[in-house]
Amino acid sequence: MTLSTRLRGAVLAATLVFAGAAVQAQELVVSAAASLTNAFQAVGRAFEQSKPGAKVTFNFAASGPLLAQIQQGAPVDVFASADQETMDKAAALVAAPTRADFAANTLVLILPSASSQAPNALGDLANASFQRISTGTPATVPVGRYTMEAVERAGLTAALQPKWIFGESVRQVLNYVARGEVDAGFVYRTDALIERDKTRIAFTVPTTTPVTYPIAQVAASKHPALANEFIAFVRGASGQEILQRFGFSKP
Repeated sequence: MTLSTRLRGAVLAATLVFAGAAVQAQELVVSAAASLTNAFQAVGRAFEQSKPGAKVTFNFAASGPLLAQIQQGAPVDVFASADQETMDKAAALVAAPTRADFAANTLVLILPSASSQAPNALGDLANASFQRISTGTPATVPVGRYTMEAVERAGLTAALQPKWIFGESVRQVLNYVARGEVDAGFVYRTDALIERDKTRIAFTVPTTTPVTYPIAQVAASKHPALANEFIAFVRGASGQEILQRFGFSKP
């Protein structure tokens, strides 16, 4: 092998290394509320198509555990919560100017599709025919907090206390109802639409606190520019069209 050939090989190897580093630098980690799973997977694909070389990796779970992971140093670039309270708790961990609301939802009561019951209001859940009712764990799952606010406002806290089956995320609550393991459950309308063959919406539950979703760049992100491009995409026309296709509304 000649010196010239070796040099060309070294240059090519170095080029590939730098190219690999560039591709690696385009990988974005997004931690998002469980209720965003289907919609954000579609958003992620569209974002990747709009920005060749970018790769979005999602981590979906209840907002509380996602915050705990960020607090413990998990390498996250973007955080999207299902409530304002969790994002408020993350204030010291996100870049404040990047925080913005990007979607809204509604709380609904759902039943297994085979159920013969037809509740019209929260008070009906106090009836003996409802033995097991599910929502998210209020301390860590936003849907649980929205539920408890509504139940307390209706004066049903004591009556429903023995009936609760708490889920680790809104999707777990949805699964409980879809499998008929509980008599009713509180989820977001967008979740109910996913299992429309196995569940049905009984009624919409008014909430004192609007169900809005904030998003922000995590301050420790190694890719802040790309993180902000993703946030802009979510809030832009393409991202909003996808979110609305999955049942979300504008904030």
